[in-house]
Amino acid sequence: MSYARTFLPWIVFAVLPSAQWQWAALAGLVVAVAVTVQQRRAGAGFDALIIETGSAVFFAALTVLAFAAPDTPLHAYSAALSCATLALVAGVSLLIGKPFTLGIAKRTTPREVWGLKPFVRTNVVITAVWTAAFAVTAGVLALLAHAGDGHSTAATLVQLAGFALPMVFTVRYVASVQARAAAR
Repeated sequence: MSYARTFLPWIVFAVLPSAQWQWAALAGLVVAVAVTVQQRRAGAGFDALIIETGSAVFFAALTVLAFAAPDTPLHAYSAALSCATLALVAGVSLLIGKPFTLGIAKRTTPREVWGLKPFVRTNVVITAVWTAAFAVTAGVLALLAHAGDGHSTAATLVQLAGFALPMVFTVRYVASVQARAAAR
């Protein structure tokens, strides 16, 4: 459930009609801020809210752009920009040694495991896969937008795959790591 909550602003933005992108951007911003505030009140640290914080910043900027210049050519690339932003946030979290999945994983993992190398390495791998998926998805969406299909069924399917594939990988990889650990 943590990942669904983490990406809820992006899901909201993706499912709202692209013709109403100003309102979709504003809805994404409201959801990002609401999720962040709710999670902070529940005791989550900012290490567990890396994507949420990046989401709020992105949707704030997109909302300003969408209302200030609703006919901007960037509108066609909004889905690609969204995934590129996620790739950037996830990639930076890796570069600074704070993989965004680490904070999420800590919510359901005993504290004594947090500093163990296998736990950290697992989250580095998972975050790297998410980063790559976001980057590839952004590239494909940019190509679709350039071809005039930025808001097509194909673009929607690419976005779904860009979230579903790393989600499936995450679940399976964690199960594999846990099975190996239990076997030792």
